[in-house]
Amino acid sequence: MKSPRFLLGLGLFLMLLGIALPFMMVIHVIESTFFVNFFSWASSVIGLALGMIGATFMAARRRE
Repeated sequence: MKSPRFLLGLGLFLMLLGIALPFMMVIHVIESTFFVNFFSWASSVIGLALGMIGATFMAARRRE
């Protein structure tokens, strides 16, 4: 398993990607397709999950 900081960083990156992609679709930089919409949603959800797991591991490590 990777370090909690890595999981937090990866989660943050995926969450930001989940914000940036819809914004770029709204301002017509990229075309809104089903795949891009699904990828944006999935990256946001997976980023949130990884961030929560990383925060939990970090709290458990500090508690020890």
